[in-house]
Amino acid sequence: MVTNTLYVPHDLIIQILLRLPVKSLIRFKCVRKSWLTLISNTHFANSHFEITSAHSRRILFISSPDFETRSMDLEASITDDSASTSPSLQFLCPQYYFRLRIICSCRGFIFLHRSTMIYLWNPSTRVHKQIPLSPIDSIYGVNYEYICYLYGFGYDQSRDDYLLVTMSCDRNLRYNLHGDYYSRLEFFSLRDNTWSEIEGTHFPYMNAFDYPMVGSLFNGAIHGLAFHLDLSMIVIVAFDLTERNFLEIYLPDDLEIYLPDDPEYEPLECNLWVFGECLSVWTMRDDIVEIWVMKEYNVHSSWTKTLVFSIDVIPTRCFSPACCTKSGDIIGRDLDNGLVKFDNKGQLLEHSSYFKGEHRESRVAMYTESLFSLPGNSEQG
Repeated sequence: MVTNTLYVPHDLIIQILLRLPVKSLIRFKCVRKSWLTLISNTHFANSHFEITSAHSRRILFISSPDFETRSMDLEASITDDSASTSPSLQFLCPQYYFRLRIICSCRGFIFLHRSTMIYLWNPSTRVHKQIPLSPIDSIYGVNYEYICYLYGFGYDQSRDDYLLVTMSCDRNLRYNLHGDYYSRLEFFSLRDNTWSEIEGTHFPYMNAFDYPMVGSLFNGAIHGLAFHLDLSMIVIVAFDLTERNFLEIYLPDDLEIYLPDDPEYEPLECNLWVFGECLSVWTMRDDIVEIWVMKEYNVHSSWTKTLVFSIDVIPTRCFSPACCTKSGDIIGRDLDNGLVKFDNKGQLLEHSSYFKGEHRESRVAMYTESLFSLPGNSEQG
């Protein structure tokens, strides 16, 4: 009896595996030792991310008060429970769930923060790592002399390094001997396992709003809003993750942002995000959301108001854009941290009250599934 054995070239097997979801690849590590070696390879993880990242984006959120985690396909309906999974936070003790916040994400890793604790966590592979505190503990509430007004997380491709970035200022508005306001930018390098501070430069910034903000990762830099003390105006401060320096980008000339101490101040929500493939700023005031995009990076004249729409169809009349789908639909959250989806013309598509929480508490983030691990020692579980 002749048995026909199907032969599949090794290169073809690799190409097939590169197009499979992370969940399947994790299971396939058990098929044979050679597959375990292949799938665990850094080059394979990079190639897989490049091929699948466009269609493996997900939304992660934590519900309260039970803090159940839920991850759902960004392209699926936000009301479709069948499109969601429940990643485990079992590496955290239950007492750490109180005021646990999802800050942001980069290359599949979620930046989790609670009081004096920071973790980076890949919900797809369950790899996690605790990050040591900053020397001045500015964002953790330990050092009350400083208040953090911006933090971010990004990847430095030139060094294969992940950086956590914080910007903080003296809450008592003190100045140093050189007449400079006490403000600083710190970053933590996972490869070096240490915090560093940008020194020797004039850093005339303070918090633009009375709550900390999350920086937007775009074009290899962390972007955030800050109040420029010398210019008496709000600007975008961008920290380049490769060059380890910062630059200023000015907001659109026709964009009006009133500060809380302005006698004509009107309540306004405002932040940066990435809309399509452009750096963007959104504002919300009087039930109206405006979206501006910078069509050419760091070219001031390229700022364009692309969308204006009403949010009075939402019961809370509050909407914070977070991410957009491949078709241009805008997904964000409302005042109760529910999920809301508008189309690219500003028409309401869906509204789902998955969870509730305090206003401006970051409990939702978009992330991309990945096989990546972190530099240095990390744990899995």
